[in-house]
Amino acid sequence: MSRVEAILSQLKDVAANPKKAMDDYKAETGKGAVGIMPIYSPEEMVHAAGYLPMGIWGAQGKTISKARTYLPAFACSIMQQVMELQCEGAYDDLSAVIFSVPCDTLKCLSQKWKGTSPVIVFTHPQNRGLEAANQFLVTEYELVKAQLESVLGVKISNAALENSIAIYNENRAVMRDFVKVAADYPQVIDAVSRHAVFKARQFMLKEKHTALVKELIAEIKAMPVQPWDGKKVVVTGILLEPNELLDIFNEFKIAIVDDDLAQESRQIRVDVLDGEGGPLYRMAKAWQQMYGCSLATDTKKGRGRMLINKTIQTGADAIVVAMMKFCDPEEWDYPVMYREFEEKGVKSLMIEVDQEVSSFEQIKTRLQSFVEML
Repeated sequence: MSRVEAILSQLKDVAANPKKAMDDYKAETGKGAVGIMPIYSPEEMVHAAGYLPMGIWGAQGKTISKARTYLPAFACSIMQQVMELQCEGAYDDLSAVIFSVPCDTLKCLSQKWKGTSPVIVFTHPQNRGLEAANQFLVTEYELVKAQLESVLGVKISNAALENSIAIYNENRAVMRDFVKVAADYPQVIDAVSRHAVFKARQFMLKEKHTALVKELIAEIKAMPVQPWDGKKVVVTGILLEPNELLDIFNEFKIAIVDDDLAQESRQIRVDVLDGEGGPLYRMAKAWQQMYGCSLATDTKKGRGRMLINKTIQTGADAIVVAMMKFCDPEEWDYPVMYREFEEKGVKSLMIEVDQEVSSFEQIKTRLQSFVEML
C-alpha cells in the first residue's frame, strides 16, 4: 500500500466511524466531544476548551419512524435523521450540542431536542453588513462561551481562543490547497476519497487533520499530472453523499474539481482574520465575509455567478446541483442560479439528495444521460 493509499484509508476510516473517533479522543485526553449542528458554528471555542467538535449531519438510509412524531414530513432529511438518531440516544454521549438556527427546521429541532446532552442555541444575524450585526454576534458568542464554560466546567481564555483560531485558519488554508490538488489529480483523488478527506475533518482535531492532509498533498504533488479523459464538474448544495452516490460519479468518470457544498468547501471558505478587537469580535467579523451560501442572506444573489466563475477557473464541463429534499433556502436559490447558468451557456444538472433513500438508480440514469449529453 502506498503512502497516499494509507493516508486516504485512515481518513476514510475516521469519516465512517465518528463514534470510534470520539471514544478514542476521550480515552486519549479524558475529555469528551461537543456536537456541532449544521451549518456554521464557532468550533474554535470547543477546540479552545479542549473538547472535540463533532459534526452532526444525519445518517444515510435509516428508516424514519420516531422523528415523525416531532417533525413534519416535509422537514429536510438531515434533520429527520438527526431527530431519529437522538430519539435512539445516539448523541447522549456528547457533552453538549451547539445549534445555529438559520432555517425554520433547525429552530424547531433546537426546541425539540430529545437527547440528554445540553443544547446551546445562538443566532447568526442575517443583515450582515452592519457593525451592529457584528456586535450582536459578539454578544451571541459570549453567551455560547459562557454556556460552554458552565456545561464543560472549563475556562476558555483569549490565549486559547487565539491558538485555536490559528489552528483552524491553517486547516482551512490546507483544505483549499487540497481542493486544487484533487482537481489536478482526479485519477488519485476520486469522488469518494475527496469526500472522505472533507468529512474526516468533522471528527478529528484540526491540527491532526491538517498534518495528514499536508502529507497527502505532498505525496500527490510528487506524482506526474496525467490527462483526464472523463468529465469535470463543480458541485453545489448542502451535501453530496453517501459513498454509493459518489460511486456513480466514479463509474461514469465524473471528476469533482471544485465544490460549494455546505458540508465541505463552505466550511473552509472564510478565515478569521487578524485585526483590531478580541478573538470573539474577529470570529464574528468573519461572518460578514461569508458568501455564496443559501443560509447567509445575500440580496444580490451572487452564488450563481460564483459557480460560473468556478467552472471557468477549473475548466469544468458542467455544474451539478445536489438539491437537499425539502431544503427551502437551497430551493429558493436554485431558480436564480439556473437562469444565470442558461444565460451564460453553462450546462447544469439538478439531482435530489434524500438521506432516507437507499436506492440510487434514478440518479444513476440521470448522470449517465448527462455525461452522454456533455
